[in-house]
Amino acid sequence: MSSDKKNKGLNVGLIKRILSYTQPYKKLFYGAVFFTLTLAGLAIVRPLLISKALNDYVTNSKDLQGLNTVCLMILALLFIEAFTQILNLRITNLLGQNIVKDLRNQVYKHIIHLKNTYFDTTPVGTLVTRAISDIESLSDVFAQGFIVIAGDIVMLLIFVSVMFAKNWGLTLLALSTIPLLFVATALFKRGVKKTFTLVRNAVAALNTFTQEHITGMRLVQLFNREEQEFEKFKEINHQHRVANIKAIFFYSVFFPIVEILSSVSVALIIWFVGVNGNSYQIGLGDITFFIMMVNMLFRPIRMLADRLNTLQMGVVSAERVFKVLDTNEQINNAGIVKFNGVKQNISFKNVWFAYSNEHYVLKDISFTINAGQTVALVGATGAGKSTIINLLSRFYEFDKGEIAIDGVDIRKLDLTTLRKNTGVVLQDVFMFNDTLFNNITLNNPEIKFEDVVSATKQIGLYDYILSLPNGFNYQVTERGQGLSAGQRQLTAFIRAFVYQPSIFILDEATATIDTQTEQLIQKAAEKISQGRTSIIIAHRLSTIKHVDKIFVFDQGKIIEQGSIQELLDTDSKFKKLYELNTKIEA
Repeated sequence: MSSDKKNKGLNVGLIKRILSYTQPYKKLFYGAVFFTLTLAGLAIVRPLLISKALNDYVTNSKDLQGLNTVCLMILALLFIEAFTQILNLRITNLLGQNIVKDLRNQVYKHIIHLKNTYFDTTPVGTLVTRAISDIESLSDVFAQGFIVIAGDIVMLLIFVSVMFAKNWGLTLLALSTIPLLFVATALFKRGVKKTFTLVRNAVAALNTFTQEHITGMRLVQLFNREEQEFEKFKEINHQHRVANIKAIFFYSVFFPIVEILSSVSVALIIWFVGVNGNSYQIGLGDITFFIMMVNMLFRPIRMLADRLNTLQMGVVSAERVFKVLDTNEQINNAGIVKFNGVKQNISFKNVWFAYSNEHYVLKDISFTINAGQTVALVGATGAGKSTIINLLSRFYEFDKGEIAIDGVDIRKLDLTTLRKNTGVVLQDVFMFNDTLFNNITLNNPEIKFEDVVSATKQIGLYDYILSLPNGFNYQVTERGQGLSAGQRQLTAFIRAFVYQPSIFILDEATATIDTQTEQLIQKAAEKISQGRTSIIIAHRLSTIKHVDKIFVFDQGKIIEQGSIQELLDTDSKFKKLYELNTKIEA
């Protein structure tokens, strides 16, 4: 019992929240309400005019002039209704599309500020469904939902009131099948509500699977998994089909039932008039009026059930969208101290961090990097090296301890200026489907073409750009598939350098490239590192010979630190790693 009340309360709350998005568009909202109610009022006029024409000017008086006048009034009314309907549809759809636009902007803005932990656990396809399909469903809530439903209810009340005023006996006959229609409508609404939830879940699963497997198509083909993955897709697609067919089934049963009940009501009216017509003095106009009213009554009731389900689908979609908006996993950007570069040092003091629960990746880490110093982080995969970068860039928040720059906790630094002054080159470089120039500048209007050219020349990568077709206008395909791993890395170096960061981070950027490209990257890295505080993570230890200090990580702890020569002069773990690495590279 309490659960039901809770669900109903939740739906009312969701509806209020959806309606709150109409605030910036009050004129459109009230305009839609006005025209909808106007249509509801106009709907009864035509049957009344037809009834009057038949009773007064066809059956009784044979007044041709009066009949012509009423027919012209009916014709004028049709034009007025059509024009009002056009305005109403345009306004309600415009209102819906404006709200969809605002909500989609809000959702996307919220998504781009979420912590990386959220993306670690949420499939991309699910987020795409929330931002595209689910929000689009809300457009129908305004085009076919709240306002139209209210108009239908008002129209039904007007119809019933006028019918009772005209002839209460025929009205009762016309409404005699309505209780059965309400029962059918309730069953239809309940059934379709369940199927709508199944359909939305199936759409999300289909989007997620398709997005992931198209993105990872090389891996699928490399391991000859085409047939197996196709079978999985067929199963997910089958579930999507089953969910839609269940929804179609309810429609296929409900609409014929409505037509049958409507025909029964008409038959009862005709039977009653045929048996008792003379006794009750029921004219031709009255019969026509009530037959028209039966059809006009049942149509909005049938559409009302469909629109209630459209509304329900919109509410379900809204619940999913608001769940994303209510996700409180954003990086707290409460810092007010502007970061303009490292003046003294970067310090980690007793830092603990876990990606999930208390499975700590970093355990009581403490070290200091002086301004202008270049340091290297080395160690086995999973030792915690890349986590240092994630915490320093505030992609994740540390659990315990302190990370400070020039003595200021990084959480007190303005996040925008912190990231603007931190240049990161990752091993896996992401590139957009755009020109090479826009991939370098990320469409930042503050970075001019001359700045990019100058930057490429400074770090010795201008010839690399010229080697590509059309140079800076080279069209990069999605995720940079048209470029080699080395070319993507070189582009990432230019991207990092043109932003002139104070902190430069190189995360295993030479792990998967050829020797020639590695040499270019090493020269570029040395050039970029000059005058900057730099952190280099590398598996190839030959790439860190120029660094000032090395920190050796093992299972989330720093076990050794010192210059490369200091570590090689002792029986250190680094010395063993260095010697092993030298043999492998040889």
